[in-house]
Amino acid sequence: MTLQGKTAVITGSNSGIGLGIARELARAGADVVLNSFTDREEDHALAAQIAAEFGVEARYIQADMSKGEACRGLIKDAGRCDILVNNAGIQHVAPVDEFPAETWDAILAINLSSAFHTTAVALPMMRAAGWGRVVNIASAHGLTASPFKSAYVAAKHGVVGLTKTVALETAEEPITCNAICPGYVLTPLVEAQIPDTMEKYNMSREEVIKQVMLERQPSREFATVEQLGGSTVFFCSDAAAQITGTTLSVDGGWTAL
Repeated sequence: MTLQGKTAVITGSNSGIGLGIARELARAGADVVLNSFTDREEDHALAAQIAAEFGVEARYIQADMSKGEACRGLIKDAGRCDILVNNAGIQHVAPVDEFPAETWDAILAINLSSAFHTTAVALPMMRAAGWGRVVNIASAHGLTASPFKSAYVAAKHGVVGLTKTVALETAEEPITCNAICPGYVLTPLVEAQIPDTMEKYNMSREEVIKQVMLERQPSREFATVEQLGGSTVFFCSDAAAQITGTTLSVDGGWTAL
């Protein structure tokens, strides 16, 4: 399968899951647009590296996903959007009665509202092109809940609901909209937390991963960014043309409990 001739815009993609997805889409032949809120030399260098490695066009466009107009501007600046991957997200952990109101607003804006804004601009482009794929990166927390993560859980549940709505609105068109719901994923951010957790609990690396970090993930293994990228490529394939409005759990069995 090839995605040659397609342009993919991936929000929050200068590291972690977003970057992994961008690389797998580029591997499949898609031109890619990377994004984050920073505008550093290394951000643009990432795009250049992907272009050189996979022989595709790759650009980096700075846009703050907490601002609706910036979200819409990202898609407009991309100029074309056959594949939209809404991945940008942040997290904060606190009890509901202690949760900062401004942090609630920021999480809802970046994790949920940004997907609304980007999709609203991308859909007319997809219709004009006669083909489109929207892939929303939700979470196991889009299907279940954990304490102290009220904003994140609410936002990710909202992403799943938005996914279903967009799928129904485009059901008679060659456009699909689906959500991927990862469990715990081994990203540089998670990797950096392991040594401190080892010290805190006086545990080995393996004990920390299996007994602390992956306590709720029955496989006791992290998902990888490459696996999430592969799942995204699948949703863009002809094999998935009749898959729309659904969720794909990449969570090692978490939501089977």
